[in-house]
Amino acid sequence: MTQIERLRDTGYLVIPGFAPVESVTRLNEAARAQLAARANPLELEADLQYPGAPRSQTAAGGETVRRLLDAYGRHPEFAEHATAPRVREWMQAYFGERVLMSRAHHNCLMTKHPLYGSLTGWHRDIRFWSFEREDLVSAWLALGDETVDNGALWFVPGSHRVAFDADRFDEGKFFRVDRPDNAEILLTAESPSLAAGDAVLFHCNTLHSAGKNLTDAVKFSLVYTYHGVSNAARAGTRSTSQPEIELRPRDLE
Repeated sequence: MTQIERLRDTGYLVIPGFAPVESVTRLNEAARAQLAARANPLELEADLQYPGAPRSQTAAGGETVRRLLDAYGRHPEFAEHATAPRVREWMQAYFGERVLMSRAHHNCLMTKHPLYGSLTGWHRDIRFWSFEREDLVSAWLALGDETVDNGALWFVPGSHRVAFDADRFDEGKFFRVDRPDNAEILLTAESPSLAAGDAVLFHCNTLHSAGKNLTDAVKFSLVYTYHGVSNAARAGTRSTSQPEIELRPRDLE
């Protein structure tokens, strides 16, 4: 089975060494500098109130950053990775056409902090996205080791191919863990361990979650979302709130 076939079948795919060591080193330097600068736009754990987050920005840990937004526009190293030849070639092979990167969705440096980094419940990314077809792929790049101990991602294999009724999700469109039928599905979840430079690609309908960081070091990850040029964002929605980036060969730029 090819990588593309595996992604289509399972809904997620780990690609070891997706980014070269030299690039990962530069990305880590940029990530730490950006977190230290705390330049807007950013999102705090207290803003979302996910399980384990500080109660408010004035509570202990209230200034803990969850995401540094608009990674593409935030630093040249982040932009270079988002449109790197390997990313472009992989996504074009998957979609079979020219590819666009969304600046409205994901496009961020994710941080998972000790103590105040919250849990992320089971969900599908498409829940707040608006496109003609539910066919987008996100590329998550680990800038360091990612394991269950420091809040790695969990995925439910094959869940992107299941048509769930709306009542299987709560008001926030999180998959309800209190339902026995949902709980049975979640028993099949997997959490792949990643090393620095590894990527995990996952479909917009794949159920996934992330735990807390039980270590003493901040975890950094870059994540971007891509779709084929024929799969347009719906006019007047958040998905069209930022201009998209076409992944073009260097000689055509």
